[in-house]
Amino acid sequence: MPLTRSLSMTSLSGLPLWDEEDLPVDDLLLFEVAWEVTNKVGGIYTVIQTKAKITVDEWGENLFMMGPYYEHNFNTQVEQCEPPNPAIKKAMGALNDNGCLVYFGRWLIEGSPYVILFDTGSAAWNLDRWKGDLWDTCGIGLPAHDREANDSLIFGSMVAWFFKELTDELGDSPNVLAHFHEWQVGAGLILCRSRKIPLATIFTTHATLLGRYICAGNVDFYNNLGKFNIDQEAGERQIYHRYCLERAAVHCAHVFTTVSQITAVEANHMLHRKPDVVTPNGLNIKKFSAMHEFQNLHSTNKGRIQEFIRGHFYGHLDFNLEKTLFFFIAGRYEFSNKGVDIFLESLSRLNYLLRVHKNDVTVVVFFIMPAKTNNFNVETLKGQAVRKQLWDTAHTVKDKFGKRLYEALLKGDIPDMNTILDRDDFTIMKRAIYATQRHTLPPVTTHNMLDDTSDPILANVRRIGLFNARIDRVKIVFHPEFLSSTSPLLPMDYEEFVRGCHLGVFPSYYEPWGYTPGECTVMGIPSVTTNLSGFGCFMEEHVSDPTAYGIYIVDRRFRSADDSCNQLTQFMFGFCQQSRRQRIIQRNRTERLSDLLDWRYLGRFYMHARSLALSRAFPDKFKMEPLAPPQTEGFRYPRPGSVPPSPSVSVHSTPHHSDEEDDDEEPYDEDKEAERDRQNIKAPFTLGATPEGKKTHPGESAN
Repeated sequence: MPLTRSLSMTSLSGLPLWDEEDLPVDDLLLFEVAWEVTNKVGGIYTVIQTKAKITVDEWGENLFMMGPYYEHNFNTQVEQCEPPNPAIKKAMGALNDNGCLVYFGRWLIEGSPYVILFDTGSAAWNLDRWKGDLWDTCGIGLPAHDREANDSLIFGSMVAWFFKELTDELGDSPNVLAHFHEWQVGAGLILCRSRKIPLATIFTTHATLLGRYICAGNVDFYNNLGKFNIDQEAGERQIYHRYCLERAAVHCAHVFTTVSQITAVEANHMLHRKPDVVTPNGLNIKKFSAMHEFQNLHSTNKGRIQEFIRGHFYGHLDFNLEKTLFFFIAGRYEFSNKGVDIFLESLSRLNYLLRVHKNDVTVVVFFIMPAKTNNFNVETLKGQAVRKQLWDTAHTVKDKFGKRLYEALLKGDIPDMNTILDRDDFTIMKRAIYATQRHTLPPVTTHNMLDDTSDPILANVRRIGLFNARIDRVKIVFHPEFLSSTSPLLPMDYEEFVRGCHLGVFPSYYEPWGYTPGECTVMGIPSVTTNLSGFGCFMEEHVSDPTAYGIYIVDRRFRSADDSCNQLTQFMFGFCQQSRRQRIIQRNRTERLSDLLDWRYLGRFYMHARSLALSRAFPDKFKMEPLAPPQTEGFRYPRPGSVPPSPSVSVHSTPHHSDEEDDDEEPYDEDKEAERDRQNIKAPFTLGATPEGKKTHPGESAN
């Protein structure tokens, strides 16, 4: 069935119209090339997958995605079909006839885009020859032991071969536009340009290769950007050849883009080219028809997490679950880059504050980060078994009690509550209570770690002494595996789990964008991020008081590590002091920010990058007027005028207060505030636009 195309992109409610002229997509072919097309490795998969729908709406059957072929992924995610374009079919045939297999089909995601997948294994016999071509072309040599780099060269060579065959067949019309994501597909761009294949090219780096490596070594990266000897740093880490591929692709592309302002500054120093366009990452936002629906989902999923807590902390469940807050951190296990180091230190300080102030709030913190394990922890499994047994016992006694009460009432008698339960019932209940006795502390981790002595999280938990003791107000649960709805411990998928939590904490040091706080935002869950993440910078630019909207931004760029820890501690302590009503108001505000993260809004930056690439590659056919950077005044959500959700403004005289005190507060009108916010969503800053009077900080490019 042919794909439909929307002829124009409409803006969201309250967002300015995109007044750039539409491209003549009927006379163009767009190819998105990425290693993570149908191949989930990291965050780029989310970018490609979620953006597919709006790109298909714009380009219809003229959009094709290109990636590596993996048999399992192809069989489960792709519906094989014949190419609708004869030129594409002939180009694929040229590769297949030479033993280099290429597959075509529809990717079974929203939008159902066409995919062209290249089998690198079938073409591996060409590796030595293609290595020679790369060396002759640009002087980049690849070592034999780096399989990922070798695979990327095979893939890139096949892509360049395909584009050569395609453009020879098409001639001057339609024109071809190719968008390459990350260094793994950079070889294809380099070879296309060196062979003068007539196509417009875009290269997007989602994180610089060298930046990620350097930051993993606990280096003061951002304040020393201009001081690194780039070649030496890459050579010492044995990634010089990869760095050369990335840098060559950046300089060969007609248009270079990156995902955030902070990564643009980094790329300017690491790759020596200023990005032409910043293309923020978005999500597909599915709005509920009624505001309270996402609040109901929070309540439902919170109840499921509470059930896990009842089992995990059996025998030590001396805290009130209705006054327990659930915090979490999730993502790749990068201890320093993801900010786990300062998060743990801040939790130690938060625990001290809650104990000193005798606060009745308990915080349970989940660490969802995959690590090497060999099985579930026996004590954790036992806890869930004990909880289930206790539940079954309670229901058995309840059924007996109900039946006897029913029979007594039928006879017109008021039953004697001392005799309605017999001796056997009391024995069953006593046995159940005895089974919940525990002489050890609840486990910190839910799995058996292969190397728990050197694990960074567990080592720091031992250092700060948070062992889930009764006196601790902060409890820790380390779940070293991604969540799954089929898990015997915590049977929830990631989205359900996030909706059930109260706060996501992501104090990353190196985070070019940061999908995790973005996902929290669209689900209406407040989150902590930093001014070193692309998401945090984006929200600082768009929201005048991010804290009021549930976006807490830790300053990790211009403060010391200790000051950043204190700031994070104060954010979490302030959140613990909020009443239930304040948290509900804040969740409503957080969810309203999701419009800013919708691909229907952020996809316009990709449109701009494509127009720019075409105007540079084919200046006779496509002309583009240079855009002046818009004024920065008035580009933000205002601070909400109603009851402030932050206790930093509305703090009570005592650290622990009841929800009844909220009755005296200023009335809150959700509809009026939402309408005011919609009218204050404005266009984002452009790269290099610095508000008047704002000082450029050391190490920051004045781009």
